[in-house]
Amino acid sequence: MKNVILYIHGKGGSYLEAEQYKKNCIGFDIIGIDFNDYLPWIVENQIQSVYNEVRERYDYIYVIANSVGAYFAMHTLQNCDLEKALFISPVLDMERLILDMMNWANISEQDLHERGEIPTDFGETLSWNYLCFVRKNPITWNVPTEILYAGNDNLVSRQTVNEFITSHNAHLTVMENGEHWFHTSEQLAFLDDWMKAAMR
Repeated sequence: MKNVILYIHGKGGSYLEAEQYKKNCIGFDIIGIDFNDYLPWIVENQIQSVYNEVRERYDYIYVIANSVGAYFAMHTLQNCDLEKALFISPVLDMERLILDMMNWANISEQDLHERGEIPTDFGETLSWNYLCFVRKNPITWNVPTEILYAGNDNLVSRQTVNEFITSHNAHLTVMENGEHWFHTSEQLAFLDDWMKAAMR
């Protein structure tokens, strides 16, 4: 049996991050998907292309996705044959996140509709087309999923994660003193242990 993991990085990340997870996934090939654009209607083509390629060569396909990569994974691969997904600090409800960011920036839907795109002080450009796309493309996710969430995540609320867990075949692990970006030695050790257990 040949097993492969597709790795889908988050914003500002890289497909090369897949290398750091090889030690946790013995017996699996791991392929990082390379993309630099963060519009789902563009990223989906790159993800789908890699999936189509590997399904011809592997018996079982797994996914590891980080942050917004989890949204891209669910949007693109929801109707594909996947064995399991591992999500790190995942964006599980993109509409909720966009509305939260609009609230943080004090931007109404009317403002966004009229202006199309609005840059924010926290570095994100809000887009009416993006919000409309998310609403027009709801996700049905039935893949068994392991989620690693940080108690100090400043992007995705615990409520959003809990709602996802309640309505999906998903199991939650929380690092209470972790952050959205797992980067300290303690956080990375926790992530490694979680991943090894999830891939058994």
